Amino acid sequence: MQPLSAFVTTYNNARTLASCLESVKWADEIILLDSGSTDATLDIARQYGCVIHHHPFMGYGKQKQLALEKTSHLWVLLLDADEALSPECQTEIRTLLAGEPDADGYVIPRKEQLFWQMNNDYIRLNKFLRLFRKDHGHITDMPVHAAPKVNGRIRSLSNPFYHYGETDLDIKVAKVNAYSTGLVRDKVAKGRRANPWICVFYPPVYFVRAYFFKRAFTNGWGGFFTSVCGAFYVFLKYAKLYEYHQRKRYGQTLLPPGAPVPPPVYESDKPV
Repeated sequence: MQPLSAFVTTYNNARTLASCLESVKWADEIILLDSGSTDATLDIARQYGCVIHHHPFMGYGKQKQLALEKTSHLWVLLLDADEALSPECQTEIRTLLAGEPDADGYVIPRKEQLFWQMNNDYIRLNKFLRLFRKDHGHITDMPVHAAPKVNGRIRSLSNPFYHYGETDLDIKVAKVNAYSTGLVRDKVAKGRRANPWICVFYPPVYFVRAYFFKRAFTNGWGGFFTSVCGAFYVFLKYAKLYEYHQRKRYGQTLLPPGAPVPPPVYESDKPV
């Protein structure tokens, strides 16, 4: 049996953490890296025997990489605190590790909570690399969608894990807003610019792809709502990037004298 380290990063995740840890309580160790939780997150972690570490939040990629470095075993499993393995996925992973795995990393299909329901079995699930050999992998340094990257053979598992992160439209819209700002920071740091016409054409293309080609329509109104939110997300990414460069170009010159200065959002907006 190949020993397994599960690792999770947390910040005030008491609502979903128990489901997450319950699904990996059979792992040989659970590493939890917390960035200052003030709710019951750490109490829940102690109940499941987690090895708890603390570090101020450095960004999603760096935080997850640090948690990975705290693990003891060769095979590791990354879960977010609002995710959980299905019982079938748990069995599949344990069976795999009981023998000799035939790859260096495994992608796992993710089944999403769509507000008041889980998406159904007819939708095309996205797959995420979560189980891997840590001597062949690391976590990318993306500001938002940080994920493992493995140098080696990648195979797929059949059974899904669950994502409980977007339980209502309020949370979904807040994440869309926050994530789009985080990605713009990354694009600004890399010197990227945006063509505003992308804001016109890309969101409808995204919606059609998500709603029809990925079969979100099979989830009824929940699928429609989440496809609209996804289209709004890609709109915001490019609209905010274009807005950033327009502000850098014009400053306050297109506004009346004495108009209030907007608060800084990106590092380069802040006064030196």
